[in-house]
Amino acid sequence: MTRTPPRTVAVAFTGASGMPYGIRLVECLLGAGCEVWLLYSQVAQIVARQEMDLELPSRPAEVQRALSERFGAAPDQLRVFGREEWFAPLASGSNPADAMVVCPCTMGTLASIAAGLSQNLIERAADVAIKEGRKLVLVPRETPFSPIHLENMLKLARLGVVILPPSPGFYTHPQTVEDMVDFVVARVLDQIGVPNDLMRRWGEGDER
Repeated sequence: MTRTPPRTVAVAFTGASGMPYGIRLVECLLGAGCEVWLLYSQVAQIVARQEMDLELPSRPAEVQRALSERFGAAPDQLRVFGREEWFAPLASGSNPADAMVVCPCTMGTLASIAAGLSQNLIERAADVAIKEGRKLVLVPRETPFSPIHLENMLKLARLGVVILPPSPGFYTHPQTVEDMVDFVVARVLDQIGVPNDLMRRWGEGDER
């Protein structure tokens, strides 16, 4: 069975390590022709600078312009919203994204989503995705997981949320960090139904 690829995908960056996954995900979604609605936390700005020497300005319009130019996005293909922008479309069940990915996802954000707190636009958009039955994928980067983390993840998984820790496989014989990033991003894209060829599939070619 084939799935219709999502037209709009909300992507949220939070303050966990793993910003290369999120940036690559946005690049691939734009390349696949999806409309991307991007959200980012204040701590994500620090992580982007630390891990990628990437500046995410506080003004969403500046981030939208910079990333659109970086990835060659079509006009209005990438929209960036502020954390308190409550009139953004994804804040309401009347106009949610087709799918949402929080990548990377902090344990604090995951806990807030599990509790339905909706204290900022990231949490509210995730709450809307759950209540409207849209695909929600969380990419939690933490180790080890505490019992609190595991209980929150189990609660969300039972609601249909996909918990996808960034755990690259080595059967593809990755040669670079980029290969390992692509492995994880490919699995995220698979979950939301976006076709991709970022990794060699199990059982396809180069069999040993």
